[in-house]
Amino acid sequence: MQLPDVKAVVLDMDGVLWQDDQPLVDLPVVFAQMESLGWKILFATNNSTRTPSFFAQKLKAMGVDAQPSTILTSSLATAYLLRKSFPRGGPIFLVGEDGLETALKEAGFYHQEEEVIAVVAGMDRNLTYAKMSKATLHIRSGVPFFASNPDRTFPTPEGLLPGAGAVIAMLQAASDVDPIWAGKPNPTLYRMAMEQLDLHPNEVLAVGDRLETDILGGFRAGCPTALVCSGVSTRAMANAYQPRPTIIAKDLAELVTMYVKRR
Repeated sequence: MQLPDVKAVVLDMDGVLWQDDQPLVDLPVVFAQMESLGWKILFATNNSTRTPSFFAQKLKAMGVDAQPSTILTSSLATAYLLRKSFPRGGPIFLVGEDGLETALKEAGFYHQEEEVIAVVAGMDRNLTYAKMSKATLHIRSGVPFFASNPDRTFPTPEGLLPGAGAVIAMLQAASDVDPIWAGKPNPTLYRMAMEQLDLHPNEVLAVGDRLETDILGGFRAGCPTALVCSGVSTRAMANAYQPRPTIIAKDLAELVTMYVKRR
């Protein structure tokens, strides 16, 4: 397998670093190896429910020091796209949790029940029929519809559970409108990462566990990609998928070991 020469890695989190609160590999060892390779490290997750600060603390609890500024979420990508359409911010109807609400608030957007400029939807574990009804009516009235990410499920130690994509699918079905997607496979998160890294796409390895989001998103951004089979997608699925990942590994530890051995 030909390993692309890269200067940085952009890591997905759920299914790559952990499942729920369980690390998938020896994270301190793996991150020390990545640093020894001279790689810059950023994180890009479709999880819209938490803030970068939350993820930084979770990494620290698992033995990895990371600044919130190195963590990009689909919530930040949503705010990024909304600001392009509405530079002054304004009232939106929100279906989502703290991570999405915080990112939007920092970008100048706030939840309101009526007279909104957009509907924004993501993972929402406090979902109610009333909330979905109100969002549907706004969308059907012609209000722009933005969505954090299409992940229909997310991995946990118990198995795959409903994700943001499952929530958003309800709104799509009820409104007959497809949203403007912010998270992967939209390449926005990877483009934000490359802006921050000041690197070209061919210098950045996009690492994830899900073919239809992480791998497709990295491909659309022009990056080499690596699938780790510790989350959702399997090696058999990867071998049959187009675009095929540049690298396929059992997990993040095996991926990094490939580069360490080549050095």
